[in-house]
Amino acid sequence: MLSTIPSDVLQAVSSLLPGVTKFENFIPASGGCINSGGKLITQSHHYFLKWNSREAFPDMFSLEAKGLNLLRETKSIYVPGVMGVAEGESNQFLLLEYVEQTPLTEDYWNNLGVQLAALHRHHNLVAGLDHNNYIGSLTQTNTCDENWITFFIEQRLLPLIDRAIKKGNAAASWMSDFDRVFAKLPNLLPNDEPSLLHGDLWRGNVITNSAGDPCVIDPAVYYGHREMDIAMTKLFGGFDQAFYASYAEAYPLIPGFDSRCDLYNLYPLLVHLNLFGPAYENEIRAIVRRFS
Repeated sequence: MLSTIPSDVLQAVSSLLPGVTKFENFIPASGGCINSGGKLITQSHHYFLKWNSREAFPDMFSLEAKGLNLLRETKSIYVPGVMGVAEGESNQFLLLEYVEQTPLTEDYWNNLGVQLAALHRHHNLVAGLDHNNYIGSLTQTNTCDENWITFFIEQRLLPLIDRAIKKGNAAASWMSDFDRVFAKLPNLLPNDEPSLLHGDLWRGNVITNSAGDPCVIDPAVYYGHREMDIAMTKLFGGFDQAFYASYAEAYPLIPGFDSRCDLYNLYPLLVHLNLFGPAYENEIRAIVRRFS
């Protein structure tokens, strides 16, 4: 179904793959709500191609490519290789190594815990990143801060609270409710050395590679407290308990994580509130009430 690929994307992909003389087929992937994408088959290789509107989501794929490469350079966990990123007249696209998914190995969850711990041992002096990026279709600001808790408030929670209020997904009174939580955060959250984070580590963004081992996709990378990644794994179904046990053995968490886990998850829940509407409002309210 090559006809489903916009002509400007197909033309730009051709220029990235000068040795390819023929595109044989394209098999669309299901489930994308921001991007179109799927398996692009040539006479010699398979790729994963995804695209969207360059006007609607400026630089989304060039920023995603930076994040993938940053994770890949750590050699901690399998990440698809970036084959190219470019823009056509109307669309932008990202061309990736095609990862053939196979059944999970017996040690899959143990390995994922060890590998994520290895990723989190890549530290930075400040929280944030040298550029902004995206989480889902929302811009994620990464202005650096020496204080993780200040970064968490100012670069993660406040922009989304403000957006939700302006969009009518939250009442203006939320700001004062959150202010009470913010005042308590220095006594509730540890302020450790920032780690390199995947940033959007829910179950849908962890797949297998051709060997059945862990592979991560669709990151929203930055340097922050590593408990952010662990907390997010507990949303939307959670990970196997073997993952948490192996991570704890490889890189033990500071005691009390379970009691503060929901504070970290205010961020992805606010992301979902802004993207999908008020279905997440009650869960956010309950967390805020508990900690205010």
